[in-house]
Amino acid sequence: MILRTVVLAILGCLTHASNPHLLKLGPQGVNLWKLEQLHSRSSQQPRKDSLLVQGASEASFHPSFEHGTKPEFTAQWFEQPLDHFGGSTNDTFMQRYWINTRHYQPGTGAPVIVLDGGETNGEASATRKIPFLDTGIVDILAQATGGLGVVLEHRYYGESIATKNLTTDSLRFLNNAQSAADSANFMANIRFPGIEENLTAPGTPWIYYGGSYAGARAAHMRVLYPDLVYGAIASSAVTHAAIINWEYMDIIRRYADPTCSSHLQESIKTIDTILDHRVLSTPLKALFGVHGLKHDVDFVSLIESPLGSWQAKVWDPEVGSTTFDEFCAALNKPPGHKNPDVMLLEYGHPDRMVSVPGGLKVDFAIINYGAWIKKHIVSRCPEGFSHEECFGTFDDEHYKDTSLSESWRLWLFQVCTEWGYFTTAPPDSTLPRIISKRIDLEYESKICRQAYDPGDHFVVPSLPNVTVVNELGDFDIAMDRLAFIDGEVDPWRPDTPHSDYANDREDTLLRPFKVIPNGVHHYDEYGLRNPDDEPQEIQKIHKEMIAFVQSWLMDRKVEKEGMRKLD
Repeated sequence: MILRTVVLAILGCLTHASNPHLLKLGPQGVNLWKLEQLHSRSSQQPRKDSLLVQGASEASFHPSFEHGTKPEFTAQWFEQPLDHFGGSTNDTFMQRYWINTRHYQPGTGAPVIVLDGGETNGEASATRKIPFLDTGIVDILAQATGGLGVVLEHRYYGESIATKNLTTDSLRFLNNAQSAADSANFMANIRFPGIEENLTAPGTPWIYYGGSYAGARAAHMRVLYPDLVYGAIASSAVTHAAIINWEYMDIIRRYADPTCSSHLQESIKTIDTILDHRVLSTPLKALFGVHGLKHDVDFVSLIESPLGSWQAKVWDPEVGSTTFDEFCAALNKPPGHKNPDVMLLEYGHPDRMVSVPGGLKVDFAIINYGAWIKKHIVSRCPEGFSHEECFGTFDDEHYKDTSLSESWRLWLFQVCTEWGYFTTAPPDSTLPRIISKRIDLEYESKICRQAYDPGDHFVVPSLPNVTVVNELGDFDIAMDRLAFIDGEVDPWRPDTPHSDYANDREDTLLRPFKVIPNGVHHYDEYGLRNPDDEPQEIQKIHKEMIAFVQSWLMDRKVEKEGMRKLD
């Protein structure tokens, strides 16, 4: 049975914005996601600097065309089995994809450059906001090779919906093995509309690209299906799955503006101390605008929210968010009645202290922190809703809706079953930190128990089975024609082969291993219409990527010519 007809009828009035980068904040992240959906639906204009850290538009992709003309990239569909392995169901679903043919040179043996849409709406990966297909890495490599560019949407995301609802049983086919089999089936059997040439793998070389989770998928595809995936580029590839991912916030602590980082560390230390003594916790929460929030751990998880915007930094200001820098600037600014020279004084110096109602006296950095949270986060709690209704996480009923509109359930299901990445404070209490010690594994993982009731066919494990990810290579995953590209200050770098925990490697044409200086999350994925306008480090990495892909293709050509001579 093909589910698409039924599903699309349900989808007509829904918004499909799934944001795993926001959802790393655990149960609080779901609250923020719900508020963002509410505001996005009311305004129909998602804000780049809003709570949606990714900042991706959900609009259809219409690149620079005059009004009324046909868009260059339109959605195509490929039928996939829901279960590639067990035969437990004969259901199929329609997987969505887009193609860029502007550089395609038929009959030349040029490659197909396929970008894995990952844990997002694939359409969002093809918009101006994230222009991977139009001016980004897909177009860059297709132009350099005369190849065909493709964006392939991940099962269950966007409109590649394989189910009528998002119950635990319905989500049981959302896993690494099934999604990899989708890509393999697509590469081996796709017939592109309007193209007479057979471009299926392995007859045509396919270069598989992914960033972040999709970067890990790119690496895994090269390992799992080496006959179909001729080469792969894994950008910010989280090939190491971890239950606890405290290093994410530690990268931010280490590489943020030193003054801002210091203010964060000292403020969190002070906040934890105040909460320990309880007597001043109410005026403290009032300072942040959430005096009605019952649980202290919900409070400290709420004030963690602006830190996720570090990941949304992008070298292209039209795409990236400036929220983190704006937050730091606000945190560092002395109150108007204070002499600017107080910035030079040690945190907690009497001249830096400000008295607030309720008998509380704190450093001006905490005053600024509270003001920022009130203005940018708490203000989004609708009128008539309590703080507990907006930001509390202990009411299980808040997470029971399994309708397709609750697309936050998708990535969190993957987190809870296979990937982990629960963002906690450092396990060693003596280590410096920028989030509260109260944010622990129990709190971050409780959403798995709250949201996914046991089904008749599947039960979410007590902790994710990260072994199914790590057994594919972990930090040491490597193959010929498998490239790893990471950002130096990417908060996900500790989970990539460029982690400080991983062994160093040589950077070669056959096995590229590159770091972008001051780069954050998959910086190489973005591009401009005029490459000369890109920063030098981005121009450099793009030229290096073109060089090693062309080298791979030349090796293939030489190998094929040699085989013909032998024949």
